[in-house]
Amino acid sequence: MTKYQGKGVYGAIAIGRISVFRRQDVQVKRIKIDNADQELSRLKAAKEKAAAQLQEIYEKALQEVGEANAQIFEIHMMMIEDDDYNDAITEMIRGQNVNAEYAVAATSDNFAEMFSSMEDSYMQARAADIHDISNRIIACLSGCDKERSISSEKAVICADDLAPSETVALDKDKVLAFVTSFGSSNSHTAILARNMNIPAIIGLGNTFLDRIEDGAIAIADGFNGTFIVEPDEKTLSEYRERQREEEEKKKLLQELKGKENITLDGRTISIFANIGSADNIGAVLTSDAGGIGLFRSEFLYLENTDYPTEEEQFAIYKRVLESMAPKKVIIRTLDIGADKQVDYFHLEKEENPAMGLRAIRLCLSHPDIFRVQLRALYRASVYGRLGIMFPMITSTSELEEILSLCSQVRQELDAEKIAYSDSIELGIMIETPAAALISDRLAPMVDFFSVGTNDLTQYTLACDRQNPHIERFCDTHHEAVLRLIEMSAKNAHRHGAWIGICGELAADTALTEAFLRMGIDELSVSPAFVLKVRAAVRKIDLSKQ
Repeated sequence: MTKYQGKGVYGAIAIGRISVFRRQDVQVKRIKIDNADQELSRLKAAKEKAAAQLQEIYEKALQEVGEANAQIFEIHMMMIEDDDYNDAITEMIRGQNVNAEYAVAATSDNFAEMFSSMEDSYMQARAADIHDISNRIIACLSGCDKERSISSEKAVICADDLAPSETVALDKDKVLAFVTSFGSSNSHTAILARNMNIPAIIGLGNTFLDRIEDGAIAIADGFNGTFIVEPDEKTLSEYRERQREEEEKKKLLQELKGKENITLDGRTISIFANIGSADNIGAVLTSDAGGIGLFRSEFLYLENTDYPTEEEQFAIYKRVLESMAPKKVIIRTLDIGADKQVDYFHLEKEENPAMGLRAIRLCLSHPDIFRVQLRALYRASVYGRLGIMFPMITSTSELEEILSLCSQVRQELDAEKIAYSDSIELGIMIETPAAALISDRLAPMVDFFSVGTNDLTQYTLACDRQNPHIERFCDTHHEAVLRLIEMSAKNAHRHGAWIGICGELAADTALTEAFLRMGIDELSVSPAFVLKVRAAVRKIDLSKQ
């Protein structure tokens, strides 16, 4: 019996045989060519094939992990068409008379090195994306792009690391767990594993794969990150019993459907769901969520090749509101920028996009685009209970400008005799320390706050949560983050506003009681976590100190 210690990123237990995920290595050689046009034709065909593969993976991801998590593959599809990337490949083929495989590999290394050398951790993460799409193009060029097979039976997949596309491409029904030598608990792959409800362990070390074999019996404990190979009978029996207990807990959770989100001492809290597409409404209804606490509207822009029209947006918002009525739906206005780029916006490249022209800053810089979305939202409001939420607020002047635009839109609709609801709730996201610190001034201006804990943690601790090198410094339970949330809650209630949390911490049941004691009114989580949070709420007694 051999034990390895890593970090668990999805709490569950898997027991089964190991299947080592080995990539088909493609040896890229520099070959002198005589016909550059012919080589560019090969490149074009390979890129088209790679894009088609990514489209299939994107559609599969939509079904398995939802719109928000599938967006990484849209980004990859856009990167394949990046002008700088393609110009560099083309110039190398024509200027050096080399084969397309070599030109793609060399360009990939050059771009990845450039991204890795940047101080901004978001741009550093693009190095892995460049390698991922380049390897896919090279595989298409060389004919080595067949889907990688794993065991025909369910297996514990062990790998050095898994690209997001590799994670989604695997047959979910054959995967018992993901176990990798490297990776970050906040990487795209870890997030995908959590949303696929598959146990996952990362960070087992660079020699891990050399010491395991296909077919060996293994236990993956996603709760504490322990990986056991060839366990003895006593250990195997203990883990099988734990696994049985976990399955019983899942069944008990299903029995909570239709029950109230109420503490032992009688306090009720709302538990809503986060979604990124109208196609995820079914998951919200199945999860028994009380409403939608975060509907990410940017998917409308990411999926389009041009700005979505007012009518296109209106149709989507109307569908969501009608489907959820009479439950509340909170729609976040456009949050493009940082890790969500759209070509037709023609945004300039920024050294630090996470702190650049994104979200509400982009909307206020382009009020014509913002006004179209606001008109669509107001028009759709008559079909259900709508809340409109504005992201990345840092000042009262921004909010004043937003409210002025909302007033102008209402006046336009009145003049056009177009109906809209007079009970729309307007709110802001608390995801910057600035918003939390002036929450006493912001609260009187809105109906609600919703805390985006992902960005609030990042900006408070100066830690990029996607950067594996600083993961140990990115404490999501940091006292500073919790104090900012509590401050915002007190100020919201003092001025008659309610407050929710829609970031990943909303699903962290280790903090549920702390959030309720702060006065949080609503928790919005992925549909898969609604019942888990409900179970936690129903065990809390706030009357006890």
